[in-house]
Amino acid sequence: MTHELKELIETAIKWQKLGIKSVLATVVALDGSSYRRPGVRMLLSEHGDWIGAVSGGCVEKEVAHQAERVFSTQKPRLMSYDGRYRLGCEGILYILLEPLQISDACVTSFRIVLANREKFLCKSYYSKSKEELVALGSALIIANEIYPLTVSFDDKQIDSFDCFSQEFLPIFQLYIFGAEHDAVQLCKMAKTIGWEIHIVAPPDEAKSLEYFVGATSLLTPLFDDIDVSKLDSNTAVVLMTHSFNKDIKYLLALKEVKPAYFGILGPAHRRERIFEQLLNYVPDLDEAFFERINGPMGLNIGAESASEIAISILAEILSVMRKQTPIFLKDKIGHIHE
Repeated sequence: MTHELKELIETAIKWQKLGIKSVLATVVALDGSSYRRPGVRMLLSEHGDWIGAVSGGCVEKEVAHQAERVFSTQKPRLMSYDGRYRLGCEGILYILLEPLQISDACVTSFRIVLANREKFLCKSYYSKSKEELVALGSALIIANEIYPLTVSFDDKQIDSFDCFSQEFLPIFQLYIFGAEHDAVQLCKMAKTIGWEIHIVAPPDEAKSLEYFVGATSLLTPLFDDIDVSKLDSNTAVVLMTHSFNKDIKYLLALKEVKPAYFGILGPAHRRERIFEQLLNYVPDLDEAFFERINGPMGLNIGAESASEIAISILAEILSVMRKQTPIFLKDKIGHIHE
């Protein structure tokens, strides 16, 4: 996922500036089944530090051991890990290990594509069909430009290798309209998922950004000046102001947006009163607008405290954006992960 790759790349950039070598490990292929799927990554430093993971914690030590050779040779290689004999899993992981060398041009383009909320690709080249597993390395593809992540990468050789290609969407963002205690709890928990959180509060709000642990920004625009241009299809919008009138004003400002998720806090009878009032202001408001709104928002898990309610809201957002109907996993037929 994009926020995970961002953390790995930014850490590698920091280590590189300090003169610390790093190796990126990427699961590029899988025979059978495994706890994690191709596309998961971890970053290792020459001093033995690492962030990220390629399994549930059982493969990382072997990856660190295999990475020692890459630190020594500064050449990419492909390793395999057979979980059938070691873990009781049913799959063989193929993991690309490559020494990172990130150019200034790559750093600039990577940060720009994230800031502009645009898609990009990461392509990793390897071969497991020869007697010895071999690898060419990875490159970011940003605006049709190739940015190698390792110095030995040669785009003239890519046709002779297999390719694992992964598309990265803009980092998922959560806009919370409201600044009460439950908004603080939702912000804190959403940050652990890796989302970017923006708090939108009334102009007279006295709280500072520090109050909302994990938030990227605290915005306090006038209701008529709310900028909705960044509320794209990789955005969740939730209203939790605890104010009937403020919710109506925010909804009037948001009536044209089509986020991945749109939710409003409060019971069903409050929602219906708000909708009735909205129609008084905008009689021809499209019915599809009301259908987009989840209210009361959250899944029915018996949540009572602000933290528990935050969990139920996040669970519903995930189920909507992943197009899943929540059920007990023990009742699911087939694989846990599609």
